[in-house]
Amino acid sequence: MVPILLVLLLALILFGAGFAAKVLWWIALAVLVIWLLGFLTRSTTGTGTRARWYRW
Repeated sequence: MVPILLVLLLALILFGAGFAAKVLWWIALAVLVIWLLGFLTRSTTGTGTRARWYRW
């Protein structure tokens, strides 16, 4: 009985990890698209200065 429960628990953990990984892939894709849009639509700040793609 215990091995069957362990296998079922392992299946539930792997299913949960797979679902979480899929959600994280979609979030990463959305962040990438937002970053690319910000990179492409950046504006120059100041006169005679080169525009930077980061805001550090």
